[in-house]
Amino acid sequence: MSTYVLVPGADGRAWYWHLVVPELRRRGHDVVAVDLPGDASAGLAEHADAVVRAIGAGPEARAGLVLVAQSLAGFIAPLVCVRVPVEQLILVNAMVPAPGESAGDWWAATGQAEARAAFAAQQSRDPEAPFDLLTDFFHDVPEDVTAEALARGESGPPEALFTQPWPLQEWPDVPTRFLQGREDRFFPLAFQRRVVGERLGVPVEDMPGGHLVALSRPVELTGLLCREAPRPRSPARRA
Repeated sequence: MSTYVLVPGADGRAWYWHLVVPELRRRGHDVVAVDLPGDASAGLAEHADAVVRAIGAGPEARAGLVLVAQSLAGFIAPLVCVRVPVEQLILVNAMVPAPGESAGDWWAATGQAEARAAFAAQQSRDPEAPFDLLTDFFHDVPEDVTAEALARGESGPPEALFTQPWPLQEWPDVPTRFLQGREDRFFPLAFQRRVVGERLGVPVEDMPGGHLVALSRPVELTGLLCREAPRPRSPARRA
């Protein structure tokens, strides 16, 4: 048995994982789904604090910790790994930071906008269309799940998350896997293969689904989260 600690992306709500949690428990695992801070002043340290608190005061008492980070949580999860004995880090459709880079700078530094436009053109969609929540995020999420998500109201990350530089000098020495939806319109697969290859040096494991795979493909995602082989590699530790 492992303990899966599930960290949401920009929405910040543990609800994002509500379809994955029972799937993991059915497989005999313990699960901690994290709610992230919502106040405007909460930055990277406060978000990492929230994850550490959710894990509990005695993380060594839990069975092997597997930290799972969605999207923007790619900036947060490594900060937890240097404070808590994490057995494996799994990034899902995630942002991979470079030392000293803020989440606000990440977009231009990686060329995300150009990659998103190119993928839209490849799919015969308007490459110049502005971001649309339904088109970019919920296009493959079942209608009832989308309706429930929208009924919960808008939630977004604090501004501080986008302005603070990522404080680590290198990626933590933790076995890391990267899962990526093949139909992700926001962070296209080819884009992620390039960024992850340059910054982490680990393979990208692709799967069906868009950006919100925990809502659109919870069973498939859970299967990959629980997969033991191939053994995850420690990333190339980039200074």
